[in-house]
Amino acid sequence: MKLLDLFCGAGGAAMGYYRAGFTDITGIDNQPMPRYPFKFIQADALEYLAEHGREYDVIHASPPCQGYSVLNSMPNVGEYLKLIEPLRKLLISIGKPYVIENVPGAPLINPIELCGSMFGLPLIRHRRFETSPPIWFPPMSHSCQGMYTASHRKYSTFGNGATAISVTGYNYRLVEGKIAMGIDWMTTRDELSEAIPPAYTEFIGKRLMEQLEKV
Repeated sequence: MKLLDLFCGAGGAAMGYYRAGFTDITGIDNQPMPRYPFKFIQADALEYLAEHGREYDVIHASPPCQGYSVLNSMPNVGEYLKLIEPLRKLLISIGKPYVIENVPGAPLINPIELCGSMFGLPLIRHRRFETSPPIWFPPMSHSCQGMYTASHRKYSTFGNGATAISVTGYNYRLVEGKIAMGIDWMTTRDELSEAIPPAYTEFIGKRLMEQLEKV
């Protein structure tokens, strides 16, 4: 199965799909990604999709989220690209199974929402996924309330008595972020702060693989 990973960053999503069984993965980003763990091409994601999208079996896309984030409503915040609608239109025209990932509040269609606590990760990181075809979403335990301030120090590497962290911003140690995200190959907080935990896309990828194998 050939998977195209658009707006790929340093490869958090790609690693999850690899663990789900996708072994032929190509990442596209407009910035250099020297630690991307699979084949990487530096290019504009939408331009590459228009030219080469039909060469792949499945397409994952994580367009910039800043324009849809709650932070975007704050004063003195600059203008950010909002690419979900043109991206979706192009994906539909190509006709391949696709996944669009973004933050809560982004204009995704019938998305499922995942968080680190669903996978036993010491991480509070909500992300939503629009999938075509839709995938079955089984009930999963989700309890991240109070995890920041819990007195029981379940993960001794975290400071302030916290049992989970968020990698949004830079108020965490690099070693903490790598443990929380389940990522060991990234070396900067910039990479981690933009990444998707591989557990999320491994979960989605396995269900996509099941549907594709049936077809």
